[in-house]
Amino acid sequence: MNLLHLKYAVEIDRTKSISRAAEVLYMGQPNLSRAIKELEDNLGIKIFRRTSKGIITTPEGEEFLEYARKITSQVDELENIYKKGKKGRQKLSVCVPRASYISYALAEFSKKINRDLPATIFYKETNSMQTINSLITNECNLGIIRFQALFDKYFKALFNEKKLAHETITEFNYVLITSKDSPLAQMNEITFESLSDYIEITHSDSYVPSLSQTDVLKAEFSETVDKRIFLFERASQFVVLENDPNTFMWVSPIPQPLLDKHHLVQIQCKSNSRMYKDVLVYRKGHKLTNPEREFMEQVYKANKKYQED
Repeated sequence: MNLLHLKYAVEIDRTKSISRAAEVLYMGQPNLSRAIKELEDNLGIKIFRRTSKGIITTPEGEEFLEYARKITSQVDELENIYKKGKKGRQKLSVCVPRASYISYALAEFSKKINRDLPATIFYKETNSMQTINSLITNECNLGIIRFQALFDKYFKALFNEKKLAHETITEFNYVLITSKDSPLAQMNEITFESLSDYIEITHSDSYVPSLSQTDVLKAEFSETVDKRIFLFERASQFVVLENDPNTFMWVSPIPQPLLDKHHLVQIQCKSNSRMYKDVLVYRKGHKLTNPEREFMEQVYKANKKYQED
């Protein structure tokens, strides 16, 4: 049984409305409904019943909620005791795109962690959709998402709908990276047509709200390339690029030490004029903690050092 599901049920009973409870919990109504359905299935009872006047708690639900309130109250009390006993715990939970400059920011942030105080840091590389879902469900407090500037209006509409605050960190054009031994590294100018015989390394989980995956892929990928390897994490991409000179990848500018480590070169290509944005996102009303502010300071510094050079 998920403790969050107990809190969800208690909030629905308090507000007598799934939509109002979803707003209070900063999550989507469909996600909340699914969570309650899962809870009811696990318990084998019906907690709530929908009527024309709203949500009604069933007799079995009343009995269950009596226990749920006690449990959530005791958990809150335990957390307060723990916080008093462990004063000053440093916490950070953030979802980010697969970007090397942000990894370097994490390394610098790590150096700033106070060694005299406990710390719990969660850092997850994922796509925009998963980041937004994690914010809505309170699985993380900060998110950085990446998308083509072309789709700015779609994401801003989603931010407003989900009550998410946002600010742009950086805008940039992708660069091409490939092995120093690749024939591409010797070309004076690289066009999309010159890439037709090579294998593109890419991440396949691009997401744009209100657009089909087919339309998103058309906007992201060149039709002149018909050979692609789709990856979901960064470690393998460097191994493949380093060892196969017939591969390439479009990325945000990469720190030179990382390029040197993997025997890679990055090349600016005039033919790829697509503009991208990295955007900080968090729930409206959330006040950034000291660790969160410190992490974002390192992100901005890393961007200035590695992206803008």
